[in-house]
Amino acid sequence: MSFRIRGPNASSGMGVADHSKNTFLELQRKKVYRYVIFKIDEKKKEVVVEKTGGPAESYDDFAAALPENDCRYAVYDFDFVTSENCQKSKIFFIAWSPAVSRIRAKMLYATSKDRFRRELDGIHYEIQATDPTEMDLEVIRDRAH
Repeated sequence: MSFRIRGPNASSGMGVADHSKNTFLELQRKKVYRYVIFKIDEKKKEVVVEKTGGPAESYDDFAAALPENDCRYAVYDFDFVTSENCQKSKIFFIAWSPAVSRIRAKMLYATSKDRFRRELDGIHYEIQATDPTEMDLEVIRDRAH
């Protein structure tokens, strides 16, 4: 079951499956996942969970799970230790839109991003990436500190 947002441009944005929001909350609050990858289901007109990674998975595992030639939204829970030796965690929202993906996919993900992003309360940083170098671990680390 999902909800639909009615409004002047309801057709341009996607709904968000309840499962997508619940999976994000499990990552955020319970640390069940290291990352969640979301995709737009064009038939259902909603954002759904495509893949999750367990707490032991690495950033490389996450990056490898993104398709090379199609767009996705992803959330990554980045753990790090501060200079004061405190354990911290920051949640990154990544809008993955590789240059080689279809124009239609890029437009669909671009027009739906803000609405989807608003549904995920508790994101610390957002990264827009068109190739892997724009979201490599150094970029994440620099943003988090």
